Amino acid sequence: MEVLDTSIANVALPHIAGNLGASEDQGTWVLTSYLVSNAVVLPAGAWASSVIGRKNFFLSCITLFTVASFLCGIAPSLPILLIARVIQGVGGGGLQPMAQAIMADSFEEKRRGQAFALYGLVAVLAPSIGPTLGGWITDNYSWRWIFYINIPVGLLAFTLVTRFVDDPPWIKADRANLKRLDYLGLGFLTLAMGGLQIMLDKGEENDWFASNFIRTFAVLFVVGMAGLIWWEWRHKAPIMNIRLFKYKNFAICALLMALVGGVLNASTVLQPQFMQTLLGYTATIAGEALTGGGIALVFVMPLAGIATGKFAARNLAAIGFLFFAVAFYYNSITLNLGLSFGMNAWLRIILMVPIPFCFISITNAAYVGLPRESSNQVSGIINFVRNVGGSIFIAVTGAIVTNRSLYHQARLQNSMQPGNTAYSDRVQSLAGVFGGGQDGAHTAQAMIYNQLNQQAGAMAYQDIFRLLCWMAVIMVGFAFLLSKNRPGQGAPAGEAVH
Repeated sequence: MEVLDTSIANVALPHIAGNLGASEDQGTWVLTSYLVSNAVVLPAGAWASSVIGRKNFFLSCITLFTVASFLCGIAPSLPILLIARVIQGVGGGGLQPMAQAIMADSFEEKRRGQAFALYGLVAVLAPSIGPTLGGWITDNYSWRWIFYINIPVGLLAFTLVTRFVDDPPWIKADRANLKRLDYLGLGFLTLAMGGLQIMLDKGEENDWFASNFIRTFAVLFVVGMAGLIWWEWRHKAPIMNIRLFKYKNFAICALLMALVGGVLNASTVLQPQFMQTLLGYTATIAGEALTGGGIALVFVMPLAGIATGKFAARNLAAIGFLFFAVAFYYNSITLNLGLSFGMNAWLRIILMVPIPFCFISITNAAYVGLPRESSNQVSGIINFVRNVGGSIFIAVTGAIVTNRSLYHQARLQNSMQPGNTAYSDRVQSLAGVFGGGQDGAHTAQAMIYNQLNQQAGAMAYQDIFRLLCWMAVIMVGFAFLLSKNRPGQGAPAGEAVH
C-alpha cells in the first residue's frame, strides 16, 4: 500500500484539483509533498528503531500511515490534503526499510533470496497497478477512495505485526537515543531531498534551469547534499551512515538499485503515457495493458528467489541487466502508431521479466559482509536510493521525450514544403476528400501536421528506449564489479565490516 500510494494518485490529480478548487499545477503538490517527506524519513528508520525498537517503530509507521490516509480522504481543501499527505509520507517512509530489515534478520542467508522475492513482488507490482487502480476507483467512485482503501489494510497489518513480529536480540531500544538525534544531518537531508524533488517535479513545467525557481531548488539540493556528506561522514551516530559506502559491494549495490528503481518507474510512466497520448487509450485501458507484466512477475519472482540460492548475485544481476538491454532494444524497434493492445501488453511483459533477477540479487548482495546490527541502515539506504533513482529517471526521461519529440518534429517539417512532390500530392488528395478549395487544403494540411506530430512523438519514445538499452548494457559491466561471493554465503575475506 505504501509503494502503491506513490503512483495511485497520478491519474486522479485533475479530479482532486477540480473538486478542491485548485489548478492542476497546484494539484501536483499532492505527489511532491508525499515524495519529499517519504524520502527524508527512509534513512531515519535506524535511529528511530534505536529509540523505541524496530517493532514499535514499524507499528507507529503503520498507524501514522493509516490515520493520515483517512485524513487525506476527508480533506476539505488542498492545504489540508497536502498536510495529510506529508504525514502519510512520514509514516510510509518507515514501512519499506523496516519490512525489508525484518525479513533480512528473519531468514538465514541461503533462504533470504526467496523472502526478498515475495517482498520484491509487491514492491515492483504496486507501481504497475497504481495508475490503473487509481483511474478505476476515481471513475467509478471518488478520488477520496484511493486513500480510504488503505485503512482496512493498515488495520490488518497492525494486527499481524503485533502478533507475529518481534525484535531480534541485537536491537536495543534506548530512550536516551532520543536526545542523540542527528538534527543537523536530518536538516541537510531535508534540504537536499526537498530541493531535488521539487526541482524534478516542477522542472519541465518551468523550463528547467531557465527558471529562477528551479535554479533556487537546484542550489538547495547541491548545498544540502554536500553538507549531508560532509557532516554524516564525521558524525559518530549519523542518521544516514554513508560510511557504508566505503565498502565496494554495498556502494555498487546502491548504484545498481538506484538504476533498477529508475528503470522500473520510468518504464511504468513511459508505456502508459505512450498509449494514452499517441494511441488514444484511456487511463483504464492503458493500465489493463500493463496487467500482463504484473502476472509475469507472479511467476518469475519465485524463480528468481530460488536462483539467488544457487547462483552468485553478480551473475544474476548481470543476466537481469542483459535482459533489460534486449527488452529495451526490442521496444525501441517495435513501438509505432499502429501498435495493437496485445503487442503493448507483450512489450510490458518482456520489460518486467528481468526485474526480479536484478531486484532480488542486488537487495540480497547489499547485506553481504555487513554485520546484522547494520541491517536497518542498509535497508533504509537501499530503499532510499531506489526511490531517488525512480524520481530522477521519471523527470529526466520525460524531459528527453519532450526534447526529442521537438527535434523530430522540426526535422520532419522540412519535408512539408510545396516543392516536395509527395507532400503536395498528399495535400491535394486529402483536400478533395474535405470538399476541395482553400478550406479543403487547409484542413488537409492540418491533418498532415497532426500526423507529423504523432510520428515525431513515437520516434521520441523509440529514442528513449534505445538510450535505456545502452544504459542497461553499461550496468552489465558494473554488475561484475560485485564481490564474487558463493550463493548463500557471506562476502569473501576482507570485504566484511569489522
